[in-house]
Amino acid sequence: MSITAVTGSASGIGAAVCKQLQEAGHTVLGIDRQNADIIADLSTVEGRINAANQVKALSNNKLDGLVCCAGLGVTAPSASLVISVNYFGTTELISLLQDTLKQGENPAITIIGSVAAVQQIAEPHAMTELMLENKEEAARTMADELGQPHIAYAASKYALTVHARRLAVQIGKTGIRLNTVAPGAVETPLHEASKNDPRFGEAVRNFIAPIGRNGEPNEIADAVNFLQSSKASFIHGSVLYVDGGMDAMMRNGKL
Repeated sequence: MSITAVTGSASGIGAAVCKQLQEAGHTVLGIDRQNADIIADLSTVEGRINAANQVKALSNNKLDGLVCCAGLGVTAPSASLVISVNYFGTTELISLLQDTLKQGENPAITIIGSVAAVQQIAEPHAMTELMLENKEEAARTMADELGQPHIAYAASKYALTVHARRLAVQIGKTGIRLNTVAPGAVETPLHEASKNDPRFGEAVRNFIAPIGRNGEPNEIADAVNFLQSSKASFIHGSVLYVDGGMDAMMRNGKL
């Protein structure tokens, strides 16, 4: 029986992923700040180490899958917190669990990125490079000085996607597959908070995919479930847009 750890398991996409993986026969170890098998705060180094140690203990150091769903949006208390959770909370947890995943059966990692990452492609913000250089404090300082959480969010998801593709090249020979799912607007508590935010709410509400609606958590979980399965055995280092056409709209149909 496969053992898969899922961050951000308590709500939204993470909860939908847990449900689908359990139905597919996985033993799921949910990680969140509350209402989870493993209670941990991924915004801190200590929290990431705590989460990894608990996963190792509960899986007997043999983990078959990791799905990183935990993330914060524009309504987070600070832009620096977005950086710490979205980027470092994922990349460091993967690093801490990499050896444990190597012991698993056909191990796979799926990261929940975002279509917002493509906003950084033309000219990535300077904090992106700080994240990729593993300079958390410097990236946090720059994010708070800028004071624009929407830029911190897009930068964190862009850096996360770049990191994932670089790491996929490095770890392919170890037997671990690594892919990223990039959702568009999805009806989650996080998105609901963004729609009600006085600063960004109108823009969020008006940002509708060409398909004419927002996504549902189960639609993202469908993609994750597939990528974590043997049916995706030759998919590695890819970014799968599950966004109702938002990426095509934002980049005007260009690659």
